[in-house]
Amino acid sequence: MPLDPAQTLTLRVGRREPLCDGIVAFELRATDDRPLPAFDAGAHIDLHLPPARPGEAPRRRSYSLCNPPDERDRYLIAVQHEHAGRGGSAWLHARLQPGDRIDASAPRNLFALQPAPHALLLAGGIGLTPLLAMAETLWAQDRSFTLQVRVRSRARLPFARRLQEAPWAQAVQVLADDEVPAGTEALDRLIAAQPAGTRIWTCGPAGFMAAVRAAATRAGWSADRVVTEHFAAPAPVPTLEPGDRIASGSFEIDWAPSGQRLAVAPHESVAQVLQAAGIAVALSCEQGICGQCCVQHLDGPADHRDLVYGAHEHQVERRFTPCCSRAPAASRLVLAPLGWAPAP
Repeated sequence: MPLDPAQTLTLRVGRREPLCDGIVAFELRATDDRPLPAFDAGAHIDLHLPPARPGEAPRRRSYSLCNPPDERDRYLIAVQHEHAGRGGSAWLHARLQPGDRIDASAPRNLFALQPAPHALLLAGGIGLTPLLAMAETLWAQDRSFTLQVRVRSRARLPFARRLQEAPWAQAVQVLADDEVPAGTEALDRLIAAQPAGTRIWTCGPAGFMAAVRAAATRAGWSADRVVTEHFAAPAPVPTLEPGDRIASGSFEIDWAPSGQRLAVAPHESVAQVLQAAGIAVALSCEQGICGQCCVQHLDGPADHRDLVYGAHEHQVERRFTPCCSRAPAASRLVLAPLGWAPAP
């Protein structure tokens, strides 16, 4: 039976280990030591953190699982201290210690492996985390792969010892910018050298992943051969044309189950308006990169801004992410929970 992503797990911190400058690994176990829900390579969990300030809603932050997926006794995550972030990583670095308990979601996977004759796993810094679980799976299944990790310096390489001692260590390449400068030519050469039918899974800073996609495009690869995992949404590109896709403006939403009509101002998100009206929204990343808050889009011109779903999910499955997606000014959207249908 499929796992309910909304299921809440209470986990105990079994171990905390500094990996390198600014990155700490946390080993999380069930409080009763029972087996944890299974997960596949590329999956993540959402940690439930206290509110940033009194009176605010609790925070949820997503972290990739990087231990072998056949392990059922623990979840392993790595957290980079983001000094310019929203405070989640700072709280975990400062507060979470062995023996502490923390609530989390069951694993969800928006970055799954797919069949390919060869997998090229490209990591930028902390983006290594989901690719570690992929390497473990590919090796266990005797599938062809290469894992290349790009870091600023070897002092910033997380899981260095694990990469050296893994049974698949011969498939690993580590490139440090202070040893081998990064450049588009290197990516072009790397992609040109791949076997026919290779697919890329890449995770890391937005600029790094954009460079990978651009190199694949120059090589004539179709877009579906590059799969990305985002830790943060890229900043929108401004436009001067009123009514363009990313232009903001007031619009209305109808919440179909209750018939409520709500106004969304330019400075508000749909999720904020729904919450203010007493409608529960499962917020996590608040950037359109996890899909946790997804609702059903029944009618109206939707301006999809998430980085999770493609055309099929938007147009056929009618998925809408209220944390970031909007509608054109002066228009109206009709929304409902996923799976909702009007009474006959």
